[in-house]
Amino acid sequence: MGRYRVRVVTGAWLFSGSLNLVRLWLVGEHREAKLELQLRPARGKEEEFDFDVPEDLGPLQFVKLHKQHTVVDDAWFCNLITVQGPETSAEAVFPCYRWVQGEGILSLPEGTARLAADNALDVFQKYREKELKERQQTYCWATWKEGLPQTIAANCKDDLPPNMRFHEEKRLDFEWTLKAGVLEMGLKRVYTLLRSWNRLEDFDQIFWGQKSALAEKVHQCWQEDELFGYQFLNGANPMLLRRSTSLPSRLVLPSGTEELQAQLEKELKNGSLFEADFILLDGIPANVIRGEPQYLAAPLVMLRMDPGGKLLPMAIQIQPPNPSSPAPTLFLPSDPPLAWLLAKIWVRNSDFQLQELQFHLLNTHLVAEVIAVATMRCLPGLHPIFKVVSTGGGGHVQLLTRAVAQLTYCSLCPPDDLANRGLLKIPSALYARDALQLWEVTARYVKGMVHLFYQSDDIVRGDPELQAWCREITEVGLCHAQDRGFPVSFQSRAQLCHFLTMCVFTCTAQHAAINQGQLDWYGWVPNAPCTMRMPPPTSKDDVTMETVMGSLPDVQKACLQMTITWHLGRLQPDMVPLGHHTEKYFSDPRTKAVLSQFQADLDNLEKEITARNEQLDLPYEYLKPSRIENSITI
Repeated sequence: MGRYRVRVVTGAWLFSGSLNLVRLWLVGEHREAKLELQLRPARGKEEEFDFDVPEDLGPLQFVKLHKQHTVVDDAWFCNLITVQGPETSAEAVFPCYRWVQGEGILSLPEGTARLAADNALDVFQKYREKELKERQQTYCWATWKEGLPQTIAANCKDDLPPNMRFHEEKRLDFEWTLKAGVLEMGLKRVYTLLRSWNRLEDFDQIFWGQKSALAEKVHQCWQEDELFGYQFLNGANPMLLRRSTSLPSRLVLPSGTEELQAQLEKELKNGSLFEADFILLDGIPANVIRGEPQYLAAPLVMLRMDPGGKLLPMAIQIQPPNPSSPAPTLFLPSDPPLAWLLAKIWVRNSDFQLQELQFHLLNTHLVAEVIAVATMRCLPGLHPIFKVVSTGGGGHVQLLTRAVAQLTYCSLCPPDDLANRGLLKIPSALYARDALQLWEVTARYVKGMVHLFYQSDDIVRGDPELQAWCREITEVGLCHAQDRGFPVSFQSRAQLCHFLTMCVFTCTAQHAAINQGQLDWYGWVPNAPCTMRMPPPTSKDDVTMETVMGSLPDVQKACLQMTITWHLGRLQPDMVPLGHHTEKYFSDPRTKAVLSQFQADLDNLEKEITARNEQLDLPYEYLKPSRIENSITI
């Protein structure tokens, strides 16, 4: 018995408040009490109330909510509720951070984290079982395409559960910036309507508006071999390059290239030979845009790393799109300049296809969605870019299906992936350096949190909810991916920590590394064209400027590429940096200490990267912690 002080915190998002009445109950170990409260929660407000309860409730376990409505169900976004009991200064915290709607009663447990085995009280076990059942009914799996990872069952955004949708400010920002981009695209089309479009310099006519400083650098230097090689290490797609352990079996060295073969073998012996193989694109059907056929190729690029750390191309082999075509054409830096330039453009187009589909859509977005849906179940339409890319129109599905077959657990874990690709301890491999450091910082954070609640490997093995979550990700979401190294159970704390680190890294740092680079590297269209309108050349001597311009996207496609890459690659206005979320899901003070250490580690890494970048002509900033979002938000 005594006085209870209740604090109700409503979210600050647009429409977070509600005109409906909200009623509260306090549920203790001994009994519960209905509070004489008629609350209409206001957006962004913290409201406090004092109540005298005549009976002894015992230690508080839940707060129950009921939102009443007569005509309109006005949803309420509740952040949390705190309760200060009699004769104590401590607050019991009841996290919510979700939309409250409908007629049902919502129970919020106190924020002390509990494992399934810790539910000594029957009331907690019943609550947990009820919550799991409700979540499995709300968050359902769906097959988008056979053989691809499962997605959430929703045909459009309105089918998504309310807590899986963007907040209203996010939706409005997304829509208005897209409209601004479309307006800019229209102005560029009008500007170029009566102007020539037959030289590379003519792309300058549309290279204005939203762009970055690095995009301007790319604009000035994109034809240089050094910048071409740099992008494999630190560009928008640093996931393809690998150190050669032998000459690739599909590399065709025609007669007359004995000197090149000797150079390749010398670099191979010195450990300085690298390759970027786009074989995944071989045989993929190309798009048809407005009746005009587009073209794809499957290049193979051989590169060498000089003593100064510069990665320079040695040869480019372009596989014709048609199996009945002549043998592959091998391009060299000593070829006529336009032929060599067009070969590099073909490589950059191929890189664009894999970046957008394999590494951006599959390895971050789809994997993250699988993790999210499984989490909501087991633990308490096409993108517009496909309209203008070479792999759109159906080829993207075949490409994704091939990529899924190569998606391994190790490929999502930088220590394993970078070691397998031979990219460790390369000073100029800035993505690799920063990714490893971020992985280590994240791993320490995950270990700190896990070890608070799982004191032994036996507790991990004995947690049925945790094991069900792991099994559902691998067997259901990723379509029986255990043959590609994904676990179906956790046998130790170390195994659990490794998997959770992969989840966090994929949804934060890896997405930042892949997503942010689009604005810088794809804004100047000739550097990475979204599509090619002519087949790859089979004769080096026949390449003219007309060939180059006829291969590159036309004005309409180039403008759309610039608009979409800016729209997707820009920093989001509601951006929350990694580790600086404001939600307080845990009331245990030990969790706050672990989070504080994580934030300190991130701040130290930020300073280290900033100091390094000050010494570089081309700073690498995608993995600065301050630029990494706390989760995928676009």
